[in-house]
Amino acid sequence: MAVETKFVVVRKGEEKMTFANKKEADAYDKMLDMADAFTEWLSQSNLDLDETLAENIALHLAEHKDTVQHILRTSKLPEEGTAQQPVAPADTTAEDRAVAEPAATKKVRAVKAA
Repeated sequence: MAVETKFVVVRKGEEKMTFANKKEADAYDKMLDMADAFTEWLSQSNLDLDETLAENIALHLAEHKDTVQHILRTSKLPEEGTAQQPVAPADTTAEDRAVAEPAATKKVRAVKAA
């Protein structure tokens, strides 16, 4: 039997994503905090957005924070080769993203039972 350590990001009692290491879990949790802040900010604006659209826009901005920061600094889109990948692709479920991560980035320690 193998023993695996997993880090689960939980929001409002719902499991959002499972990670093999704490660093990735903390980064994802921070991205969700940023998305919550963006959602609140968009909700307080004069824009006519429903809650779902505001949440989707906020999540997109948080997932692509490096691109947003580049645009704010330079007023230009980043070159195609320098654009950052999102923290978690929006078109997959949390379970699919956790399983689809490259093996090189996942650190799982297996311990064999005696």
